[in-house]
Parts: sequence; C-alpha cells; structure tokens
Amino acid sequence: MRKISDIMSTDCITVSPQSNINEAAKMMRDHDIGFLPVIDGGKLIGVVTDRDLVVRGYANDQSGSSSVKEVLSGNVRSISRNMSIDEAASLMSAEQIRRLPVVENGELIGILSIGDLATRDIFVSEAGEALSQISEQDGSQSNFAH
Repeated sequence: MRKISDIMSTDCITVSPQSNINEAAKMMRDHDIGFLPVIDGGKLIGVVTDRDLVVRGYANDQSGSSSVKEVLSGNVRSISRNMSIDEAASLMSAEQIRRLPVVENGELIGILSIGDLATRDIFVSEAGEALSQISEQDGSQSNFAH
C-alpha cells in the first residue's frame, strides 16, 4: 500500500500569522501558488488561500498591512504521512478539498494536492474523479458576468 509520504510535496512555502496579507499575496504570485500554510511556533494553525485574501481581506476593506491572522482559515483538515493514497483521494473527493496539509505532532511536514495524485498514473482516475466533483461544486456556486 502506497502512502502519502510517497507522493506529498515537502518543499512548502509558509507564512506566519504576523505576516501581512500583501506579503502573502506577493509570495503566492512569486511562487505561482494559491495556498499558504500558516505556521506559528512550528505548528500549523491554519491556511490562507488566494480566495481568503480577496474575500476576507481586500473585499472587506482590509489594508495590505493587515495580518494574515485576520483572513486565515482555521480548523484545517490535515492528514498523516501514513494515510494511504486511496484514503486521501477519497477524503479529498468527499470533502471537496484540493490540498491537504500533512502534519506530524502538529507540525507541517508536507502538502498533498490534487496535482500530486494526478501525476501518479495509477491514481489519475481517483484524482480526476475528486477534481471533477470539486469543480462541479465550485461551478454550482459561481456566477459569471457575461
């Protein structure tokens, strides 16, 4: 049985809760990512997404100097490095999650993304199904101006 530790990304870019939202936005831009784990004292306390910056930050008139702790998503679902890849794919599909922090003793040790699943040939169908279900949910909530 293959485990999360076999495919997770370990080169995680993170921010602290004291970082400001402008710094977080620039980090996302510079690293071409839309998700940053928020680490305090070595522990994962939440995540901030590009959507969090827009919806909870800028759209609520937060200044760029506001701290990440003002916009982060807490109570983040995380997984263990020993979870099976099949279990993780099922969890991502069921809970409509694109990225899962991998933690050990509260500390971030990696990230598992839909892309990590999709790059492994034997898991393409599971990743495709999970992404399809997530996209369907996203699509039903989207309103596009024409």
